[in-house]
Amino acid sequence: MRPTGLVLSAPGLVNAGAILDRRDAEGQQRLRACVEERQVDAQAGAEPCLPDFRAFAQAVLGWSFSPKGYAGTEEAPLPKALEAAWPDTGEVVRPDFVVYSEAASAQAPPSAALAVGEAKAEYAPTETSSPWQLLVSIHPLGEDFDSSARGRMERLLRQTGSPAGLLFNGVCLRLISAPRGESSGWLDFRVQDMVQTAGRPICAAMRLLLRETRLLSVPRRQRLAGLLENSRKFQNEVSERLAEQVLHALYELLRGFQAAHDATKGELLKRPLEDNPNQVYRGLITVVLRLVFLLYAEERDMLPQDETFLHGYSLANLHQRLREDAALHPDTMDQRYGAYAQLLALFRMVHDGARSGAMRLPPRHGALFDPDRYRFLEGRDAQVGGARQLSERVEAPLVADGTIYRVLEKLIILDGERISYPALDVEHIGAVYQTMMGFRLETAKGRSIAIKAAKKHGAPATVDLEALLQQAPAQRGKWLQDRTDRKPTERVRQALRNAETLEALHAALEPIADREATPDLVPADGMVMQPSEERRRSGSHYTPRELTEPIVRTALEPILNRLAQSGADTTLAPDPNRPPQPEQILDI
Repeated sequence: MRPTGLVLSAPGLVNAGAILDRRDAEGQQRLRACVEERQVDAQAGAEPCLPDFRAFAQAVLGWSFSPKGYAGTEEAPLPKALEAAWPDTGEVVRPDFVVYSEAASAQAPPSAALAVGEAKAEYAPTETSSPWQLLVSIHPLGEDFDSSARGRMERLLRQTGSPAGLLFNGVCLRLISAPRGESSGWLDFRVQDMVQTAGRPICAAMRLLLRETRLLSVPRRQRLAGLLENSRKFQNEVSERLAEQVLHALYELLRGFQAAHDATKGELLKRPLEDNPNQVYRGLITVVLRLVFLLYAEERDMLPQDETFLHGYSLANLHQRLREDAALHPDTMDQRYGAYAQLLALFRMVHDGARSGAMRLPPRHGALFDPDRYRFLEGRDAQVGGARQLSERVEAPLVADGTIYRVLEKLIILDGERISYPALDVEHIGAVYQTMMGFRLETAKGRSIAIKAAKKHGAPATVDLEALLQQAPAQRGKWLQDRTDRKPTERVRQALRNAETLEALHAALEPIADREATPDLVPADGMVMQPSEERRRSGSHYTPRELTEPIVRTALEPILNRLAQSGADTTLAPDPNRPPQPEQILDI
C-alpha cells in the first residue's frame, strides 16, 4: 500500500498498541462472503466489488449502526451541522453515515435525538475536537475518487472539524485525513487486493482501523481519531530528526568534494576557495536541496513514469543500485565513480528538459537547477557570468559512489524505514533548509576536529587542535568553551590539562567530538563548516505548528475582522458572515 501524504505513521500506531494481525483469516473470509463479481469490459473481465456498504460494514467491520454511535440511519438522521455548501455550484454536501467520537457516543441519548435541527451545543465542533470521528460518503460503483469526490470530502472534514473521512465506491475504500490548516493525506484499500491470499494483511489493516471496537470501544487515544492525531505529532519528531540527518548528509557531501578536490591536486575548487569560500558552501547546500526536491517530486509522481526515466535517472533507482553495490562490494564504494555524474545528468534534464521516446520532461529553467550558478559542481571553470557552450567539456568531479550512497541513505532512510516525503508539510521542508543555514566555509589552519553543540538543535563547531595544544594547560578548557559555547566536563578539562601531544589531546576530546561532522581529524587546509556566532547562540530549530498557529491566529484575527466588510468601503460595520476579499488579504 502506498499512502499519498500523511495518514498514519508507524510510531503513532505502535505507541497506541495498534499492531497488525497478519493472520486475520476470519476477516478476509467475511470480506469474500460480501464480494460479488462485476463485468468491467470484454478485455478487463470481471472485477470483485462490494454492492452494499451497510451490509459490508456490518459483516466485516462489525458496525451495529446503533443510534448511540452512528447517524445516517432511519433511527438517527444526520445532524444539520454536517452540511457544507459547495462554493462553485452552491450544492449542499453531506455524508451518508457518521461515526461519533467518544464524547458524542458516550453522551448521545439512546433514541434518535440528533435529528436535523436538534443538534445540541455539546455536539458543535470545536478547534481541538469534534463530536464526529468518521464521515462516510458512498459513491456510484466504480466512480473515480480523484475527480471531485475527494475535494468535497476534504472540504467537509475541514469545515466540520472531523478527523477522518471514508469514501466508498464498491471497489475501493479511501481513508482521508484532512486536518484544518494542514495538508491532506489518503490511503486506499482496494477490494481486488484484499480478497487475494497475499492481500490478507491489507484486509487486516482495514479492520484494524475501521472496526467498531477501534472506533467506539477502546480508550480515546487508541481510537481512529487518536491514531490520526498522534501520527501528525510524531511527524514533527520525524521532521526534526530528518533535518539532523540532512545536515549530516551535507557534511558527507563536503568530505566527498574535499576528496575530489584533492584528486585534482587542488584545482577543482581553487578559484571559488580563493574568491569566496562560501560559494562552495552554498553550492553544496544547493545539491542537497535539489535531492530533497527530486525525492518529493518522484514520490508525488511529478516526474516521468516510463521505464527509461525510472531505471536510468530516478533517485529511487539510483539509491537501490548503490545499496545493492554497498552490500556486495563495501570495500570499493569509495574507489568507484559514476553516481555523481548521473546526478548531474538528472539536474541538467530538470533544468533544460529532455525527451526519449515516450518520455517527456519539460524544461524548468529555475535558479535551483541552474548549472551556471555553481559551475564547480560540474567540474567547469568558475568563469564569472560565463554562458554555457555546446562544445564546452564537462568533467564530472570524482565524487565517490560511497559518498553519494551515504548522502542518499541519510535523505531517504530514517530508523530503517523509508521516509515519505509527500507526508512532509511545507514547514517540515523549511526545517530541513533551516538546519543547513548559518554556516561559513573555512579552510583549517591545523589539524582540527568538530565538537558537539551544547544545545539540542545547535551545530558543531570545529577547533584547531594544534592551536589548542599551544595554550597553557590550565587555559585550554576556557579556550575551547569560547570557541564552541560548550562547557567541558571536569573529566574532559583534566584530560586537556594532562595532554602533552596532539594525539593525547584528540583522545581527551573524544567524549564530546562530533563524529558525523568529522569522522577523523581534518588535515590542515581541509574544508570545514563553522557555525556563525548567531547560529551558535540561537540553536535555531523547527517550531511545531501547535505552538505557532495560536500565535499567528491571535495576531491576524483583529486584522481579518476589520477586513470583514463589503469591498473596500471601510465605513460599513464588520459582518462576520462576509469574509474579506482575496485582494485585501494579499495586501496585508
